[in-house]
Amino acid sequence: MSRRVIYIVLDGLSDLVAREHMGYLLALTEANIATHYTISCELPGISRPLYECLLTGATPVESGVLHNQVVRLSNQTSLFDLARSQGKTTAAAAYHWVSELYNNAPYDPVRDRITCAPSLPIQYGMFYHKDHYPDDHLFLDAEYLRRTYDPDLLLIHPMNIDDAGHKFAFDSKQYRNQARMTDGILSNWLPSWLEQGYQIVITADHGMNNDYSHGGILPEERQVPLFVMGEVFSHDKFASPKQTQLCGLVADILKLPHDKPNCRTMLKDTP
Repeated sequence: MSRRVIYIVLDGLSDLVAREHMGYLLALTEANIATHYTISCELPGISRPLYECLLTGATPVESGVLHNQVVRLSNQTSLFDLARSQGKTTAAAAYHWVSELYNNAPYDPVRDRITCAPSLPIQYGMFYHKDHYPDDHLFLDAEYLRRTYDPDLLLIHPMNIDDAGHKFAFDSKQYRNQARMTDGILSNWLPSWLEQGYQIVITADHGMNNDYSHGGILPEERQVPLFVMGEVFSHDKFASPKQTQLCGLVADILKLPHDKPNCRTMLKDTP
């Protein structure tokens, strides 16, 4: 059984929109290939603090990354740190704030946009710094990294759903249609990744509201989806994972020693 993980964070995706409009992911759940959970994002429900949560297991209050203007390296142990310390290979196709959290801060696009640095936590990366950078391009970047470097941990982090929400609000055809488009992109890649034995975790950092923003406790901005697929998962529909446990979940799949919160009922076995 392969223990390689593709960890996908669909920025700004509300669980309600995922459950009603992402037909491919829903088809996988109906076919018992994927299991869907609804989880609540930590507060404040803002991007950079929640990237830190998803990749270290620390709440924003614990990490000190409380807003998007905190431009510094993380002071937590990340998934990338854990993987690299155990001789695993790491890669990310992601927004440049991820590079700032774990590789270099502040981000220098000439130096950091294309990363090939085995000594860094994210050893191989293709980072972008425009919110409208096309999701289909981003998945091509990720596939290039996968084929070229064969990472044990690959983070994929597209931004177009969030961008549509900030431009047109939660209850808009543009936001819903962008979710549908990203769902279609996933249908181009997931079948081959699953066939090759990858364990797939798909979630979001936060949702969106009708004020063109997020950060509070409205269900549409706080509730986000979690889809898991692969042979390691128990697919226990009664499991109740938390956002803080996803870092530990991925670490468990990779068999990395750690002290992160986790949800062991989501896996068939334990490390």
